Amino acid sequence: MDYQAVLDEVAAAVAPHVGRGEVAGYIPALAAVDPGRFGIAVADIDGGVTGVGDWETPFSVQSVSKAFALALVLARDGESLWRRVGREPSGNPFNSLVQLEHENGIPRNPFINAGALVVTDRLQSLTGDAAGALLEFLRAESGNPAVSFDHGVAASEAEHGDRNAALAYFMASYGNLDNPVPTVLDHYFRQCSIEMSCRDLALAGSFLARHGVGRDGARLLSRSEAKRINAVMLTCGTYDAAGDFAYRVGLPGKSGVGGGIIAVIPGRCTLCVWSPGLDARGNSVAGAAALDHFTTLTGWSVF
Repeated sequence: MDYQAVLDEVAAAVAPHVGRGEVAGYIPALAAVDPGRFGIAVADIDGGVTGVGDWETPFSVQSVSKAFALALVLARDGESLWRRVGREPSGNPFNSLVQLEHENGIPRNPFINAGALVVTDRLQSLTGDAAGALLEFLRAESGNPAVSFDHGVAASEAEHGDRNAALAYFMASYGNLDNPVPTVLDHYFRQCSIEMSCRDLALAGSFLARHGVGRDGARLLSRSEAKRINAVMLTCGTYDAAGDFAYRVGLPGKSGVGGGIIAVIPGRCTLCVWSPGLDARGNSVAGAAALDHFTTLTGWSVF
């Protein structure tokens, strides 16, 4: 596959979509990001990586980090997590309190904010430093030791994180957090503030295309665990737009309000696309269009 030619064609096709949508203005540190940026990278399972546009520009990964935190917890703790968080699509906004109350403090899946807080809580119990453990993992799998937190973004999220605090305290009232709420929130906000490029994220996510085998050739997850993460990404990774994303793109994916989306083609490659303009559900407008065009051009999907 001539990835460079395919990505050049994708970039040209989606150019009219770049700049559409709104940046994540409710996080002030992200509100100033230029919505006209666009990059896409593809990393094959052998470690080769190709990209176009702003593919080497770091951006705030936000909720894309949740897929990696989930992988770390499953790798260290197996299936016990699923007693505390479900695996079903939410059908509601990613920061909804309503569903959580109906379901007695058990989040619907690990990718909505409530579920990701439970994952962070468990990772904190397992490591003593959830955000630090995730950062080291992302540095190792991306091969980029410069990957770091954006402390300004973390502080901005903390300052405007009342809804996340409400979710955390509500779950704590049901006994579904083991660590103090302020500790969980601090690690969660730092996790979301990590800055990476499309290149970094495509490489870091390649273990999901290699059926659980990490960059160093060691097995991080069993094939079954990697399959399950990909499955939850397909059904829940783009919030209450997951059905439409599966219909258009046909790949497991995880989005973030920083404008990034990673997508996995098991056995072939991992993609990352970034464009900050978001639709009403918090997903990159140009990013989703690019992944749609990539799968149409290549004929590659999980279906």
